[in-house]
Amino acid sequence: MRFIKACLGQPVDTTPIWVMRQAGRYLPEYLALREKASFLEMCRTPALAAEATLQPMRRYDLDAAIIFSDILVPVEAMGVPVEFVPEPRLPSPVRTREDVGRLGTPDARVKTGFVMEAVTAVRRALDPARALIGFAGAPYTIATYMVEGGGSKDYLNTRSLVAREPEVFQDLLDRIADTMADYLEAQIEAGADAVQVFDSWAGTLAPAAFRRFALAPARSVIERVRRKGVPVIYFVNGVAGVLEDIPSSGADVIGVDFRVELDRVIQRLGNDTVVQGNMDPTVLLGSPDRVKDAAREIVNAGKKAQGHIFNLGHGILRTTPVENMAVLVDAVHEEGARHGQ
Repeated sequence: MRFIKACLGQPVDTTPIWVMRQAGRYLPEYLALREKASFLEMCRTPALAAEATLQPMRRYDLDAAIIFSDILVPVEAMGVPVEFVPEPRLPSPVRTREDVGRLGTPDARVKTGFVMEAVTAVRRALDPARALIGFAGAPYTIATYMVEGGGSKDYLNTRSLVAREPEVFQDLLDRIADTMADYLEAQIEAGADAVQVFDSWAGTLAPAAFRRFALAPARSVIERVRRKGVPVIYFVNGVAGVLEDIPSSGADVIGVDFRVELDRVIQRLGNDTVVQGNMDPTVLLGSPDRVKDAAREIVNAGKKAQGHIFNLGHGILRTTPVENMAVLVDAVHEEGARHGQ
């Protein structure tokens, strides 16, 4: 698989591409599917999750699919209810020692077996040349949702818990890490060819706090999962300020958001690094020529690294024209093949 070779820093015929949230609201076929079921119903129904995963693979020449789900799905299995209204809301947040003590560390194959069924179904249906990516939230990011009860602008409840009772917050992180590692291992057993760990909110931390509360628990997950023998991608949203710390995560691939230039990332980390990213998703809202130019620039920057997987620097926007996504995929493959990857 071209995608897996790139993850491992091996030579490829062209730059592989997939994009975060590629199965989603910008696709008319996805919107039609959503008319039949709510978001959570789709996540919990293997046939619907598999269909959503495969939709962009039918439309575009993408090198990898990512299983349709949400990072909060295993949180429910830990005993914390999750709602989408439409944004995620956790009506019973985890804010005390007693709250943490009540959390379970579930067997992912039992409590989230529907995800594994979807993974197996997609892997069977997918072209063998295309990879399937499983994923999970990193411990710190999941912890913020659990403590805040949803998304947040200031993470005041999380910061307060860390300041008052850091050992309680550490216990929470440890329990989440065990759960997410098992969840990723189960996806690999079900057929995932690679996995990505999303640390969506770790970039809000000061460097020392990042190393303690985000990087350390993410590293424990990644070290355990890598024993399964598949590549692991670690994506930190807002990575620029802590970039030099990321290689110690043990991940095979470093995901890069769009707030830092890819060539500067490679300069700071070295040419032996494998990177993923990092076009600004808003570029896809512009003209096809602008999409082509941006794609070529990033592909050529990525050629300076040991390996490069093209991606957006965050999730694709719901107003993205479907035609521009096709332009992007073709431009990446064409430029990637020029002069070799």
